[in-house]
Amino acid sequence: MSRFYFGDSDDSSDEAPLPYPKPLPHSAFLTPDFSPTEFLSTLRNRHQTLEDLRQDLRTRSQELNKKLLDLVNDKYQDFLGLGDNLKGGEEKIEDVRLGLLGFRREIDTLHQVVAARHKEVAQLIEQRKQIIRIQRLGRTLLDIDSRLSGLEDSLHLNNTSNSAEESLDLDFLDSESDSDGGSTISIGRLTYRTQQYVQVRRLIDKGGTHPFLVKQEPRILQIKQTLVLDLNNTLRTLRTSPKQPQDKILKLLTLYGDLGEDAEAIKIVKIK
Repeated sequence: MSRFYFGDSDDSSDEAPLPYPKPLPHSAFLTPDFSPTEFLSTLRNRHQTLEDLRQDLRTRSQELNKKLLDLVNDKYQDFLGLGDNLKGGEEKIEDVRLGLLGFRREIDTLHQVVAARHKEVAQLIEQRKQIIRIQRLGRTLLDIDSRLSGLEDSLHLNNTSNSAEESLDLDFLDSESDSDGGSTISIGRLTYRTQQYVQVRRLIDKGGTHPFLVKQEPRILQIKQTLVLDLNNTLRTLRTSPKQPQDKILKLLTLYGDLGEDAEAIKIVKIK
């Protein structure tokens, strides 16, 4: 117990006991911003010797350490008893593991199904592209055959009546009369037929070595030979005409060039 002594007397009868100070409050140490200096400054009016204050603080520290140790031990014991409280935990974990494995197998199965569908769709798309290519080729072949038939009819190679194309020629191609020497075929009609030949020739060259196109080569050759023959006859007629219309002669020479028969035209031009 703290005691204070008054005067210089050594007589024990002068000792006057003072009231024992209250215990340090536990709440004073729980503030978030606890500062030892500020805490000690609040004890300036505490009637207690410094040694007693130190002892109180040591006691309080020991009590706190003991409570902390007890708390840790309690939680540790609870943790150790957790396994005993979870009865059947191994079975539950195994059930979860089996469930996850089953889910994984389902996912793998779905991946396989999606991959198979993707492959199937890719094959169908490729088949569709192939069908479209075949359709385009078929339309091209039909167009080539139709153009060849039209030229053959126009050139009277089929020994049939005049075709629709021939009738069409009469409306606008015969506007160029044969007054310059009586040529049997008008320049306009020769131009139209030559252009048709050039177009069908390009279509055939673009089609490559398709068997159908290969079989059309004799027809193409016959049409070209007939066109060249008609050009020769018309050019000879114009050359022997008294007027010799140079504009029509130049048109014919251009048609020879379109057919790749420039040499044939030169032969006729050189003949006097």
